[in-house]
Amino acid sequence: MSATTDLQTSTAADLRMATFRLARRLRAQRAVDTMSDGQFAVLAALKVHGIHTLGELAERERVTAPSMNRTVNCLEEAGYLTRTTDADDRRKVNIELTPEGLAVVKETVRRRDAWLEQALAALSDAERAALAEAAVIMRKVADA
Repeated sequence: MSATTDLQTSTAADLRMATFRLARRLRAQRAVDTMSDGQFAVLAALKVHGIHTLGELAERERVTAPSMNRTVNCLEEAGYLTRTTDADDRRKVNIELTPEGLAVVKETVRRRDAWLEQALAALSDAERAALAEAAVIMRKVADA
């Protein structure tokens, strides 16, 4: 391996680990301690993208329909979402957030943003500028 390849491998590993650790710290900031990451992801998807069918949610989250059904059942029992028959196609069942589910998403996002803002406040101006630039690059890599 060349020195350039070694540096790229080291950089990739460092970035992966730092991203993983930061994501884990952010995920820990949640409104409902007993809610899994997968359950929160479903609520967040419904907030951002609106009403979905079970199949659409399963596809979006890259899980099987039976797995998504279990997640939706749990969230429905907790009062965070509802299932309603589609007015135009009675065979179709739509899943949407309840006001309680929306409140969980908003509070979790608020907590995560507050934690990150506090962490960023401890950094220098130069470090915050570097992270702002890195965020743009990370989005570019994620979208590739």
